Amino acid sequence: MERAETLAKIGVFGIGLAAYWPQFEGLKERLAGYQAQVEARLAGMGAEVVSAGLVDSAPAAIIAGDMFACAQVDLIVCYVGTYATSSQVLPAVQRGKAPVLILNLQPAPSLDYPNTDTGEWLAHCSACCVPEIANAFARSRITFNVVSGLLGPAEGHAGRYFDRAWGEIADWVAAARVKRTVNSARIGFLGHTYPGMLDMYSDFTMHHAQLGAHVEVLEMDDLQARVSQATDAEIAAKTAEIRRVFEIAQPGRDKISMPVTAESLRWSARVAVGLDRLVADFDLAGLTYYYRGLDGNPNEELGAGVIVGNSLLTGRGIPASGEGDLKTCVAMLMLDRLGAGGSYTEFYAMDFVKEFILMGHDGPGHIAISDGKPVLRGLGVYHGKRGHGVSVEFNVMTGPITILGLTQTAEGRLKLLAAEGESLPGPRLEIGNTNSRLKFGLDPAEFMNRWSEEGPTHHCALGVGHQLGKIRKLARLMGIELAVIG
Repeated sequence: MERAETLAKIGVFGIGLAAYWPQFEGLKERLAGYQAQVEARLAGMGAEVVSAGLVDSAPAAIIAGDMFACAQVDLIVCYVGTYATSSQVLPAVQRGKAPVLILNLQPAPSLDYPNTDTGEWLAHCSACCVPEIANAFARSRITFNVVSGLLGPAEGHAGRYFDRAWGEIADWVAAARVKRTVNSARIGFLGHTYPGMLDMYSDFTMHHAQLGAHVEVLEMDDLQARVSQATDAEIAAKTAEIRRVFEIAQPGRDKISMPVTAESLRWSARVAVGLDRLVADFDLAGLTYYYRGLDGNPNEELGAGVIVGNSLLTGRGIPASGEGDLKTCVAMLMLDRLGAGGSYTEFYAMDFVKEFILMGHDGPGHIAISDGKPVLRGLGVYHGKRGHGVSVEFNVMTGPITILGLTQTAEGRLKLLAAEGESLPGPRLEIGNTNSRLKFGLDPAEFMNRWSEEGPTHHCALGVGHQLGKIRKLARLMGIELAVIG
């Protein structure tokens, strides 16, 4: 079951002043050629480009804005070819109703000053109207950002202005792609939130309203029916997949550690088949779940058997978060679509000798970012939960990492928290949980103080690579507050 890629839909319009065209032969065509280069690069980054062409008057801007509104673009790119009045730019973004990226990209690193005439200067004067346009957007309460630099590659130190600008633009495209994914995501909520975890109680309407996502409320019966339908052939195929993906551990020192029996492995495989069907039948982009159960009843047995299947789902881009943590499921989805993974994580312990924080969880992990082959470990007890069975253990890849949390404020607004750090090598706890040694820019005590003071949910998503540049842009596009720690 392959996950379909979502493309960012980006509206593009170039700007110039109609009065210039009869005065300077070939200028309009030259600027249109530059705009075509911009659009080709955006398409090459995985964007669906909706082009309104070169806009040189207020009526043309209205037409462009209507086009963008009709196409429901995620981001409007205003390519500044030469000077244009702000009055002929504003309608395109007012009617388009999407955040705006102003591209101030000069065709050449510098001018041949003694030999440059007015027409040649006008082909390079994109910087002239950018402050004017920014003023109009700011006073109109339109969300916008500016990227300045070079249109094409250049030799020597000037080349960094091309690399930096187009690196920024690529990040904006990536953020727009994630925005579209979240806006259209269907997140399954299976069961209920872990009782008493006040930080995780969440208003479904808030998610619909502020993210555009849909929360599909599911019953354990929905999963039970699909698990019972699993055929012997499907279970055998899933068992083979599990054996291929995971290493099976022998019981360790932990007194709750047990062997992974053939029976428990088959049950995990059967439940995984049911989870695959649940995701397909309800067209889910993510799943959050928890069910307490009682005295070994069928729902308790079912809830205890989901960790392996949900780790497989998470590893292929359908994030699953335990304990009914809807907000962290969304954060995991964001990190995954940024190409960073996004493993379900909480704070485990502080190491004041080597100055790292141990982070992990007793639930599904993003096995695609495991540092080595992930491990299956049998547990006779799921600490703090009912039931027993097979759990997943690994640490994330060593190297740069990012954690991303999604919480909510007292005012009912969603809020992102993020920090960059490094995953360190070293032994992990062999307790059937994911756990990694993470070092941040602040010492462990100061980091915990700063992170906690932002009012987080106690879980977060853990991904690989430094992703703050993209996360800042995503928060900007979605209108969500972002707190950066460190």
